[in-house]
Amino acid sequence: MLKEIVWMGDAKKRLLGFPKEVQRSIGGALMLAQFGGKAQHVKPFKGVGGGVFEIVERHQKNAYRAVYAVQLGERIYVLHAFQKKSKTGIKTPKPEVDLIKQRYGEAKELAQDE
Repeated sequence: MLKEIVWMGDAKKRLLGFPKEVQRSIGGALMLAQFGGKAQHVKPFKGVGGGVFEIVERHQKNAYRAVYAVQLGERIYVLHAFQKKSKTGIKTPKPEVDLIKQRYGEAKELAQDE
């Protein structure tokens, strides 16, 4: 069964601002998730909750991310999409993590109302 995608906050608007190749790759990974699969460039996103994944995309020396939750009811919640401009290596910047945590909480509430 194909799971519905719910976009949290400005995640979709941000994704649409990414280069077309990145949009296609992230879109493909989300579509695979809708069918219950997991793309090769998807990894667990630590520190938020179980069932939260990060789509990792590199394009012309830039890093792009989309974070989604799959274990909240019958839908897939895209929590955030952002271009990573980290000065601290591979770690996701704290403001991005805080936003992901906030939207994860909101997604949990939405899932309870399903």
